[in-house]
Amino acid sequence: MRSVIFLLLMVLALPSRAADATLDGFLAGTFAGKAPTPQMLWLTPDLKARAARVLDHSYAGMRVKYWRDGNRTAWVIDEIGKERPITIGVVVANGRIEQVQVLAFRESRGGEVRYPFFTRQFANLGLKDGDRLDRHVDGITGATL
Repeated sequence: MRSVIFLLLMVLALPSRAADATLDGFLAGTFAGKAPTPQMLWLTPDLKARAARVLDHSYAGMRVKYWRDGNRTAWVIDEIGKERPITIGVVVANGRIEQVQVLAFRESRGGEVRYPFFTRQFANLGLKDGDRLDRHVDGITGATL
């Protein structure tokens, strides 16, 4: 259970990658063309409280959808940017982020978070004590995610 909490918190603490993509394309690329059956992580009151500390606001959802193949998971998260929802896909393997990809960007500004120059900095990130990323991430002015 601790590893699931770790993965959830890592996913919720992040920004994004590449141009807008489809969920099917993201999963096909992540799992060599054959996505596993989706699963749901139900957010208990303890998980919701921990996620709120990481995000600096409460997480609106009651569950988070993910796919698992061995020690590799893919997570799809909807989060409000400045005003509109942004959907990201995050791949985690062996407790480290493998990739972050923007699946849908709906904001009028800050779209730079979709591109590899920004998202590459998340590769191989993990969490340290206190549920914080173990390396600094450079933000983009005007990007809220």
